[in-house]
Amino acid sequence: QEKLVESGGGSVAAGGSLRLSCTAPGSIYDKNCLGWFRQAPGKDREGVAVVLLGGGSPSYADAVKGRFTISPDNIQNTVDLQMNDLKPDDSAMYYCTADTFSGRPCGLSRLSRPSGPEGFGYWGPGTQVTVFP
Repeated sequence: QEKLVESGGGSVAAGGSLRLSCTAPGSIYDKNCLGWFRQAPGKDREGVAVVLLGGGSPSYADAVKGRFTISPDNIQNTVDLQMNDLKPDDSAMYYCTADTFSGRPCGLSRLSRPSGPEGFGYWGPGTQVTVFP
């Protein structure tokens, strides 16, 4: 089965920055939607940001808008998440994800549909981000 491979993450003090990177398999193309989700203990998985591998306008959750930047690279087949001005509430396991199907919408609505028929089919194992006060 195709897999996504994440790197980055770790622990940082509030106000600091971290960068996550994700390598997607070769079967993911420019019109596939990629994204980052996160899940804190006891909470549901929530969408952070999504973008097409081929580029275009990304969509962000309100909680991270202005602080996080998602960057696809369709040559390396990667999608990075630059996280600035981190807050303790950003602490969570972060997951890279890719849509199994090419050509589907890749906007705000995808942030609320991690699974199911309109969800994402490929997931990475997750990388932990911890932000200390």
